[in-house]
Amino acid sequence: MKVYKDISEFKKDKITAITVGSFDGLHIGHQKILKKLLEITNQINGTSVLLTFDPHPRMVISKNFDFKILTTLEEKISLLEKYGIENLIIQNFTKEFSNISSDDFIKKILVDKIGISHIIIGHDHKFGKDRLGDEKKLKELGDIYNFNVTSVEAEIIDGQIVSSTKIRKALMEGDIEKVNLFLGRNYSIIGKVVEGAKRGKMLGFPTANIQLNDSNKAIPAGGVYAVNVKLRDQNYSGIMNIGKRPTFESNNHTVLEVNLFDFNDNIYNEIIQVDFIKRIRDEKKFESKDELINQIKYDIQKAKEILTN
Repeated sequence: MKVYKDISEFKKDKITAITVGSFDGLHIGHQKILKKLLEITNQINGTSVLLTFDPHPRMVISKNFDFKILTTLEEKISLLEKYGIENLIIQNFTKEFSNISSDDFIKKILVDKIGISHIIIGHDHKFGKDRLGDEKKLKELGDIYNFNVTSVEAEIIDGQIVSSTKIRKALMEGDIEKVNLFLGRNYSIIGKVVEGAKRGKMLGFPTANIQLNDSNKAIPAGGVYAVNVKLRDQNYSGIMNIGKRPTFESNNHTVLEVNLFDFNDNIYNEIIQVDFIKRIRDEKKFESKDELINQIKYDIQKAKEILTN
């Protein structure tokens, strides 16, 4: 997959089928759009192009400063390559860029700079300033500039339309099984192992504290999770605690710490990927160290049962 850090880098010399959007999460609804993109690319004997934005538009134009993303740019690139996209254009999303009208976006960017033959959009696709562009507008402009438009129906599970917003909400509620179902894969975080308070080691359960590669990455609700871990190209099982460690501390700093089963190496400063499988329980405050140790033993046993089934 060729990656372009700006639209101007892309050479307008091929028949192109394109899809445009944030694609945060690259969930099964997005995957349906990508499948249609590749299908049409093959039909027109062209090349596939995905135009996305970084940072996420909502981080630029929204007043919601707590907005978190489901996929970092690094993760998005890796997934799109796996799905078979040939060309990825990453447009820096700025306030200035957000003011481009829907007509100008189509004419000056998609037609003049990329040279589209076919555009594939999701069922609720909106574009341009104030999101005034839609499927109707695209088809009108397609007639003028000679490109075709295909809209892909929503992906529905249990009567719900799959969307990044619903996944983000489920993640905040700790419903990791719904998150994974809507994503079509396990939700994961990637980060560096950093030094912590070493209380896990003192309790007999050494943990790796994780500092996220991207602080804008959404993390699941606080609690204990059964997880799979990738480290040094090896796979491990473990439990992860997300929370404030109320038994020991009283602050607002959220800690991400994972205990790997049957593992006791020094892995400080190494990169680790944690895949969330199932939530075991809420975080809680224990009255004694022994009570906490007994709970951790139970959590580990529960996680092992989950991860081997």
